[in-house]
Amino acid sequence: MITTVQLDEARNRALGYLDRAGIALTADERNEIEIADFGLSELDSTGLEIVVYINTDRCCAKELVMFPRQTCPEHRHPPVADDPGKEETFRCRWGVVYLYVEGKPTENPKAAPPAGREAHYTVWHEVVLNPGDQYTLSPGIRHWFQSGPDGAVVSEFSTKSRDEYDVFQDPEIQRATEVA
Repeated sequence: MITTVQLDEARNRALGYLDRAGIALTADERNEIEIADFGLSELDSTGLEIVVYINTDRCCAKELVMFPRQTCPEHRHPPVADDPGKEETFRCRWGVVYLYVEGKPTENPKAAPPAGREAHYTVWHEVVLNPGDQYTLSPGIRHWFQSGPDGAVVSEFSTKSRDEYDVFQDPEIQRATEVA
């Protein structure tokens, strides 16, 4: 849970990152930046700041803002009804992002899970995304990511986003942020 003051501060901070990345937003988009703390109230270590441009039955486009060393926790996008699950492409726009996916674990990974939550991070094949780099995830693949020391801005292009169906490794995660 976050307070309205924390929500406003995080939105304003996210706008600074988007400005640095050269990403222009409408007034409505600026006011509707989603702050996702995943129900942990640990926004500086676990969270995302999200701008949703479009989310239809066929496609979705978002900007993901990450503060320094902020982590999006390990999760996967399962099948929903006749849909096989979300396929998504991440394209780094500014900063650096360490993406972890299923596969051979990387020796000496550059990121570390948030303190006290290490048991909920199980995939360790590292993909480093610098500005201009992109990576596509198939539906159902477990993944997590963390920004580098300066933070990051990442564009996400995907099939329909159904965040409410995401399956997180950490049972304490709640996808919808509560604001007090």
